[in-house]
Amino acid sequence: MLAMNVVAVVGGVALWSAVVAWGKVGLPSPLQVLVRALELARTGQLLTDALASLRRVLLGFCLGVALAVPVGFLMGWYRLARGLIEPFVQFFRMIPPLAIIPLAIVTMGIGETPKVFVIFLAAFLSSVVATFQGVVSVDKTLINAARVLGAGDATIFRRVIVPASMPFILVGMRIGLGAAWATVVAAELIAAQSGLGFRMQQAQLYYDLATIFVSLIAIGVLGLTMDRLLLALENRLTRWQERI
Repeated sequence: MLAMNVVAVVGGVALWSAVVAWGKVGLPSPLQVLVRALELARTGQLLTDALASLRRVLLGFCLGVALAVPVGFLMGWYRLARGLIEPFVQFFRMIPPLAIIPLAIVTMGIGETPKVFVIFLAAFLSSVVATFQGVVSVDKTLINAARVLGAGDATIFRRVIVPASMPFILVGMRIGLGAAWATVVAAELIAAQSGLGFRMQQAQLYYDLATIFVSLIAIGVLGLTMDRLLLALENRLTRWQERI
């Protein structure tokens, strides 16, 4: 699998170089982007922007998941909670988090709070739906079997519901992570003094395509690394699950 990934990356770079060499598209070459990346890294600007965006994503994502998992379990386990909470979850899920950014800035200012809030909202909505779906999808035979063996609600929840829901939760976290990165870039485009999205906006003003590409690649690398970590966690926590 790793060898295939390397081949895919090399093929993508080769295709990129061929498109630039064709001359019909005004894109920077891979070499130009690499040189610009080294310049930004040497001045420390790339690291500063990457850490700023990463800090926002981690904070909003962790807060969103931390709230989404218990809320999803409540919705799936208790009908009353489902009836009270689900309409609001589904309502806000239909509203793109990007549409909340102007409201967040007006009500919370232009500091870090509105940026983290919209990231939190994006991660929360993805994770809470996945957790809820995981709970309601648990095989009722497993629950009934546990009751026959004398297990109480607490034991069933801990030993049956939580493990069976874990694959759904982790998939929701991976989706929420992607939404978090998309949201932070949009938030930084509107109001920020640092971050990869902010750097792309500044580069756009000067038609600095190489810097835009560097920021895009940095976002992709950071997001992919975090996704691979979540995938490794998923493989570890769901080793009991049959895989293709």
